Amino acid sequence: MATQEIIAGEESRLLSEVRDRIGWITFNNPARHNAMSKDMWDGAAAVLDQYAADSAVRAIVLTGAGDRAFVAGADISKFENERSSADAMIAYDRSVSNFHDSLNAVAKPTIARVNGYCIGGGLAIAIGCDIRICSDKSTFGVPAAKLGIGYKAKGIRELERLVGPAFTAEIFYTARQFDAEEARIMGLVNRVLPETGLDTAVGDLIGRIAENAPLSIKAVKETLIEHGKPEAAWDFSAHYTTVKQCGTSTDYTEGRTAFMEKRKPNFAGR
Repeated sequence: MATQEIIAGEESRLLSEVRDRIGWITFNNPARHNAMSKDMWDGAAAVLDQYAADSAVRAIVLTGAGDRAFVAGADISKFENERSSADAMIAYDRSVSNFHDSLNAVAKPTIARVNGYCIGGGLAIAIGCDIRICSDKSTFGVPAAKLGIGYKAKGIRELERLVGPAFTAEIFYTARQFDAEEARIMGLVNRVLPETGLDTAVGDLIGRIAENAPLSIKAVKETLIEHGKPEAAWDFSAHYTTVKQCGTSTDYTEGRTAFMEKRKPNFAGR
């Protein structure tokens, strides 16, 4: 599938592509460190929904264009048009919320490939993914306290769930930028690679995921989705259905047969 320009204009600010069973979303605003505008939030949500419904897509990678940033927060140059009134703020916040709802709901593995700045809203995107792989030149932070911004409880809770309350407090209270090794120690990222090894590591990771049984992975992802909600809202009915499907699937037969024949299985996702 060819790369699609999701947002038109002088430069397409969001790109999507499916290759080798992996759906890619690239935030493409490098002149502003891939900072997000309302149309980028809307476009990314639409692509996530498309990938979620496409059985040919086994996993999803989110990344930033260029070598300077993943996403460095919101595009301040767009604020006059997108966030200058109460109604505009509501519409903008709805777009951000819709994106995160789509990211949180997709029952496929999501990987953040981070190279460079991962700040504010960019960090929120990364922590919404299942796995985060970054280069050693990456930096992370939430500058809300330097801007007088009140951060909503849901975003604070998602970071706290990942790194714990003490590191969450440090990140928000200091509003400073943390380097890649600090992020690894916190548990904010899974792995730190030299910039030259980042693409190889991400490629190896998604290649392994794409080779495995999609229903088995879906069963795990559905559990992770529920655990991301307040316990009172947990509903494992979809998960239990998927587990049952695994037991009667052709992939289960293929997995057993391939093991006995000492060959790599070829899973079809059914």
